[in-house]
Amino acid sequence: MERVKNVKILVVGSGGREHALAWKFAQSENVSVVYVAPGNGGTATAAKLENVDIDPMDFDALCSFAKAHQIELTVVGPEGPLVAGIQAAFARFGLACLAPSADAAQLEGSKTFSKEFLARHNIPTARFSSFTDPSAAKTFAQELGLPVVIKADGLAAGKGVVVAQSLAAAEAAIDDMLLGNAFGRAGARVVVEAFLVGEEASFIVLADGTDFHAFATSQDHKAIFNGDQGPNTGGMGAYSPAPVVTQAVSERICEQIIAPTLQGLLSEGIHYTGFLYAGLMIDALGAPSVIEFNCRFGDPETQPIMMRLESDLAEVCLAAVEHRLAEETLAFSPKAALAVVLASAGYPGDYEVGAPISGLSEVQDAVVFHAGTRLLDGVLTTNGGRVLTVAATADSVEQAQRLVYQAVKAIQFEGQYHRDDIGYRAIDREAR
Repeated sequence: MERVKNVKILVVGSGGREHALAWKFAQSENVSVVYVAPGNGGTATAAKLENVDIDPMDFDALCSFAKAHQIELTVVGPEGPLVAGIQAAFARFGLACLAPSADAAQLEGSKTFSKEFLARHNIPTARFSSFTDPSAAKTFAQELGLPVVIKADGLAAGKGVVVAQSLAAAEAAIDDMLLGNAFGRAGARVVVEAFLVGEEASFIVLADGTDFHAFATSQDHKAIFNGDQGPNTGGMGAYSPAPVVTQAVSERICEQIIAPTLQGLLSEGIHYTGFLYAGLMIDALGAPSVIEFNCRFGDPETQPIMMRLESDLAEVCLAAVEHRLAEETLAFSPKAALAVVLASAGYPGDYEVGAPISGLSEVQDAVVFHAGTRLLDGVLTTNGGRVLTVAATADSVEQAQRLVYQAVKAIQFEGQYHRDDIGYRAIDREAR
């Protein structure tokens, strides 16, 4: 098919994931401009990128902008608009929007829906049950044994998961969600599930309703502290590839999880078009089980994956929305990539914003993706919990880690916090 020239793209969102996607789109010689709504301090000044002051949940304004500016492709980053039905809003105007439907996005929007879907289609996952009654939830948690996992049913920005090491901790998490309103409506129902043993990995694919292509594998670190200790965050760093996902394991994931999921959705009348993220546990025998689904790219997994992507992302995404993905391929650099998140003190709890950021011009051999930043009157300040993601590529994860942490030393803002051990599992494997 003849390549479209001077493509205009709209990326919806404001985080590091959206900056990385926009950055990769802008590298295409066929893309003239990438609008980011609302964007951040980094997307405000990058080449071929332009911020648009529209809230990601304001579908009318986004559609009006896409029509007025003749946008050929809109790509949605965060989960909120997906679950709320942004795909249907764009479809009503005949606008191309790479996003699963609201029905499909229930895979992420409701843990109960997701787990029951997996059970219906015999896709491997942990034993579970769903509850609105605290007493029943506690009884089931005791039955499963320790450790036990408690999850808020709805969207909780990656933070609505507690891995309880004691029955008291499990009961407290259940009460916190169901009675304490810790996650609002997202916690009005909880899923209690068995703890899976193994190593986690992120497996992200692009689907067009029928076909799919897998992106490079990755692994993120969700816990706030070194050694994967402390409460879960949206992600404190990631690397690609994930050594635990060998070629044989990758094939098992596609055969036992991705293909059955897409086919299962089709059997229920849902055509899945967009990014599908499977958070997996890989056991000692290489058998994968689903921990969770996300219906969009991961953050911060997007950053190292985009660093390794060699294909034209715009062409591949256009092929997906036009249901001709089979014509395209995804190619990745053999190099490894690693990304470290710089967060505000207090994250994932309360944190302050507005601290000036310095040192970015001194960064060498790395790329800085912005997330919680704001550019006002030429001054870059913090504007979120996860502020920046520093990423680099090298011949090994260990070498990429060294480059990233060297770059991190140059960046300063009050209260800056980051983990010092991102990629440690892969580095341990490399050393064997």
